[in-house]
Order: sequence, then structure tokens, then C-alpha cells
Amino acid sequence: MRRLIPCLFGCIFTLQAAAQKKNEQYRLQMRKATSAIKIDGVADEPAWRDADSVSNFYMILPMDTSYANVRTDVKMTYDNDQIYLLVINYNGAPGPYMVESLRRDFAFLKNDNFLMFLDPFDDQTNGFAFGSNAAGAQWDGLMYDGGKVDLSWENKWTSLVKNYPDKWVFEASIPFKTIRYKKGITRWGINFGRNDLKTTEKSSWAPVPRQFPSASLAYTGVLDWDTIPPNAGPNISLIPYMLGGLNKDYISDNPTKWRRDAGLDAKIGITSSLNLDLTVNPDFSQVDVDKQVTNLDRFELFFPERRQFFLENGDQFTNFGYSTLRPFFSRRIGLGTPIHFGARLSGKLNRNWRLGVMNMQTGKQSATSLPAQNFTVAALQRRVFSRSNIGMLLINKESINYDPGKAEPGDPVYSRYNRNFGLEYNLASANNFWTGKALALKSFSPGLRSKDWAHAANLQYTSKVWSIGWQHEYVGKNYKAEVGYVPRTGYIKFAPTATRLFFPKTGALLSHGPQLTSTNFFTEKMERTDNELMLNYGLVWRARNTLNIWASTTYIQLLQPFDPLNLGKDSLQAFSKHSWNTVGADYVSKPQSLLTYALSARYGGYYAGGRRFTATGELGYRFQPYVSIAMSANYNQLNLPKPWGNNGFWLVGPRLDVTMTNTLYFTGFVQYNEQMKNMNLNTRLQWRYRPASDLFIVYTDNYLPEPFYVKNRALVLKLVYWLNL
Repeated sequence: MRRLIPCLFGCIFTLQAAAQKKNEQYRLQMRKATSAIKIDGVADEPAWRDADSVSNFYMILPMDTSYANVRTDVKMTYDNDQIYLLVINYNGAPGPYMVESLRRDFAFLKNDNFLMFLDPFDDQTNGFAFGSNAAGAQWDGLMYDGGKVDLSWENKWTSLVKNYPDKWVFEASIPFKTIRYKKGITRWGINFGRNDLKTTEKSSWAPVPRQFPSASLAYTGVLDWDTIPPNAGPNISLIPYMLGGLNKDYISDNPTKWRRDAGLDAKIGITSSLNLDLTVNPDFSQVDVDKQVTNLDRFELFFPERRQFFLENGDQFTNFGYSTLRPFFSRRIGLGTPIHFGARLSGKLNRNWRLGVMNMQTGKQSATSLPAQNFTVAALQRRVFSRSNIGMLLINKESINYDPGKAEPGDPVYSRYNRNFGLEYNLASANNFWTGKALALKSFSPGLRSKDWAHAANLQYTSKVWSIGWQHEYVGKNYKAEVGYVPRTGYIKFAPTATRLFFPKTGALLSHGPQLTSTNFFTEKMERTDNELMLNYGLVWRARNTLNIWASTTYIQLLQPFDPLNLGKDSLQAFSKHSWNTVGADYVSKPQSLLTYALSARYGGYYAGGRRFTATGELGYRFQPYVSIAMSANYNQLNLPKPWGNNGFWLVGPRLDVTMTNTLYFTGFVQYNEQMKNMNLNTRLQWRYRPASDLFIVYTDNYLPEPFYVKNRALVLKLVYWLNL
């Protein structure tokens, strides 16, 4: 295997070096507008009459071997300040359009929609995405890794959708200041995608193989400018906020605390492709709370970052490594302590070089004796071959004016510093069939000198019918990433996987096929500790409903005591061995229905010879496009020997989303967690009173369900204003 992987990577390097852009012949001429344009969904301006047009989209699903049946026409033009887009989406079938709501950044597969994928550097790796559903809800994001979209990105642009009996028209204007692009380049990558739920057809202008998302930048066409795009000019945005609120802790019975706060974010365009973000006294009170889960795992659970400052253009930091081997995880910053200020410089230096540098300063937390800390993260990425890159990551966490040796008796002891350095190669072949990653990480912590490094690699081949992958990881027992997410250390992991798909030419099924995965953990001395072998058979219908049936066999040798209920009752002994078999099934209904649902169940063994039954259900109904009601429920029944006995845990979460307009939203949801003996209520009203400027009203309650008792309650009003200088 050690000889095979370098050989495969070397062969792919040769293919990449000789590869050319796949859809070179698909070109849209970008000509300057001959008149002013009003964004009203009516294409009656001379500029639209004179603009070049593209049509004849290609089908991606259900088959990628023909032109699309649903017609889509696209025109683009520009002036000194804006890029303009006009899309005519013709009806694919009679009946009303299908949309979730008017909320921004909707789910692609659950809406009739149109999306544009823009690659201003034509590097087939990074870019921007803009779009709308048939009701006018906007969709925008930063593109990275050749086809992924970060929907947390927020910026200024304008659009409008107008519905006609035979079509819906999407018209948009995107300021040059909103995007990043290199001066002097007259050739950009571009593609357009359409999802029509009534006909279950997904299509794109430049053809994309069905196994890849329509956002795949490896398959973009070419946007040919008639001249060098205009200079965006000074690009400085100030985003101040003001906040007021109150908080009441009923357990401590302290007086109500009143909040009065203010802060500032700033965005400064250093160049047309490099941006400086600054934040002073940031507040994230409007961010969605985490979705609770029943925790039956031996290791720390992962909850995604939701704070926008860390998400925007942060893929260079957060995508370094793997899902359970992340040297940087931004939720470690500001955990239980306020962030005073921060800065991030990120973007493209040129077509081949990409830079990201971030520095954050937190304050001292007297309640836990946590010292003030400084976090510095630096990433540099170099594009190689057609679409691959080599990256470097440096992380430094420093406790300010802190000596662990002088901690008071009984106080927690924190590290004086923790540093990580990593190198990573990301493979993406020109046709995207081969992808992979190889990385090495080294940590630096006081008193730790050996086995403080990690390395990992994976290689994935994806064709229309086969998906075959291999991944291995080594993490030394002294490897320490205090600003990362590495729930497990001191292990070696091997994880091969193989999937085979079949595509019937007729009938209700779109595809079906088996998948086999094996996950194996060993100690650093190659002693087996964990093994799971899973066989899954998946079915996808042409109406987009899915069914997966699976069976698995599991073996675990505990390396430390573990409470199988995570309730603190008692623990299984370290080095005890456990094995069991499990069967399960998952079904998701078709998205076209107003009533949608998803069901999941598993039954099998558990630790200590016990049994486990888990059932999960999600039910949703929408009064499109204004109201969406959802209910999720999860039940776990665990039958174990004494002292644990028989235990059942419910986790229930009803949710209400109301989108009165595409600028006024209300969300309310309740979460009841029987395992944690907790119930919380969260409501949020958001009014986007002008582009990228919002008013938030957030109300939260936290309860002890038995006996029913309020633990704490908070109300926050926050006003955000986006000012372009």
C-alpha cells in the first residue's frame, strides 16, 4: 500500500498537468450594457435586447446524456459598478411552483430554483454563488474546494423574481465591490444550474456528470469579457451594531441583568481579491442555538460553528484535516469568555496563491480563572497542477501574563501555550474523478516532546457507477490541538469504502446499489481496539425519495472507563471487550409534497451484552411560501444489566418558520432533552430593512422539565447596519 499510493498520486499528477478545461467550448460573451437597467423582473430595457444569451441546458438528473427538457434562457451584462443577470425559467410542467419559504439560503433540493456559479480567477477551485428560488428568496455563498458552497457568507446584492403564467423571471444586480476578482483578467469561469421539482429535472448550461454537484467548478464554461472588468474602486464597509437586553437567572435568584452593548465590524478591500476583516467587541446573540442530540458516544461531540465572522472565507483554516482530526476549530475561541477584538486578512494574492491570517484576543474570565488568551492562525495555499493545492497551517494559542505554577489551590490549571504546524496536499484531478488529501501535523506544548505529531491520507475515485476510497490516520498520544477538534489520540485508523451504483433506464428507480465500509482502530502498537463493518443498500427514486437499508457488526475494546448511558451512574471497566450486531433503515420522502417526512430506525446489541433500539422521525408541512411547520423526535431504549437497567430517552423538537416577506422572518423552536433533563425555547424575529442590514429580536427560555421550573430567561434586541464608504 505504501508503494501504491505514491504511484497513484504520481499518475494523477501527470494527468492533471496535461489536462485542459473540460467545457472550454461553452462561452458567454460579456458585453457592456447599452442602457440603464432596473431590477424589476421585466426585461424591457435595450440593454437586455442587446445582451448575449445562452440556452440549451444539459440534463444532470435523472440522466446526463441529453439536453434538458425544461427550457432556461440566461443573459448577462455589466456597467461601471454592477454585474447584471437575467434568467427566464420556463415552466417544466403545469401547476404551482414548489418552494420551502422566502428565507435566504434555502435547501437546493427542496425548491424550484436557479443558481449561478462564478469563478473570477478561473482556477476551478474558489468562487462565488448567487441564485434565487421561484418565490424570490436569495441564495448566496462562497465557493471552495472546487464545488462546496459556504452559505454563511453575507454581502450586498439585489434581486427580484416575477412570476408569469408560463415562466418565472429572475433578475439580479451584483456590485463589483461584492465579489473578489483579479485585475486584468478577461476570462472567468461560469456555470448556471436549474432545479425543477415538478419534473424532478436538474440541469446546467455547461454539462456536469451526474455524480457531481452542479456547483462543480471543474465543469464551468467561460465568461468572456469584451474588455478588462472595471476597477471596483475603494471597497470599505463599516458594520456597527447596537444591542440592548435583559437576562434573569432564576436558580441563583440574582437581580435581572440589563445589557447595553455596541460593537463594530469592518471590511476593507486591500486589493480587488484580498480583504481585511476587523471586529471589535463582537456579539453573536442572534446566532441559532445548537441542535441538541442524545449523547451515547465515548468521545466529545462535534457542534458546527455558527458565528459568521469565523465562517466567512474561513475554509482555509477549518477544512485543514478531517472531520475528527481538525487542528483548528474556531468554537474553541471565545468559549465561556468574551472576545475583545479580532482581525482576519484573507483572499487571493494571485491566480495561484491564497492567504489567510487571523488574530483574536479574548478577555480574562474571573469565575473560572481563565486567563486572557491570544489566538493566531495563518494559512498559505499554493495551487499546483490543474486544480490541486499545497497548504500550510500555523496555529498559536498563548495565555497572556499567566504562569500555571502560580495557580491558586483548587483553581483549574491552563496551559501556557499550544502550537500546531501542518502541511497538507489536496488532490483534485481535472475531471474531478480523483480526489484526496495527505497531511502531517506537529504540536508543541510544554513538557511534551515525543509522539506529538499526526499524519493522515485518503484517496477517492468517483465515476458514474463506482466510488472507491481509502483513508488512514495516525495520531500520537501526545498530539495536542487545544484550538482544534481531535476527540481521540494515540490511535491508528484504516477506513476503506466501496460503492457500486446501477441506473435503470426505465421504471420508478433512478439508482440503487450497495456500499461496503470498514472502520478499524488500533493502538500505536497495532493492537486492535475498534472495528465496524457496515453493508448498506441505497435506493433513489426519480421523485427524489430515498431508502437505505443497512447492517453492521461492531467490536470495541474500551481503553478507559465508560458510562454507556452518559449519566454518571456507573462505568464499564477499561480494557473490557464488547461486540454486537445492528440492523437499520432510513427513509426520506419526496421533496415535492407539501407534507414531507423522514424516518430512521435501528435495532441491535449494545455494550455489556445489552440491547439498543433507536427511532427518529421528522415531519414537516409547509404553507408555501410563508409558513413551515416541523416536528423532530428521537427515542432511545437501552436495556442493560444492573446497575444501569432499562432506560428510555426522548429528544423532541417542534419548530415554526414564518417568512412574511423575503426580508422579514420569524423562527421559533422548542427542544426537550430527557437525557439532559432540560428544555429550552428559542424565538427570533429578523427584519432585513435594507441589504445586509438587520434588526433582530431574540427571546430564550431554559427550563427544568421535572418539576417544571424556569432556569433562566433572556430577551435581546440587536440592530445591525451595513455602510459602504
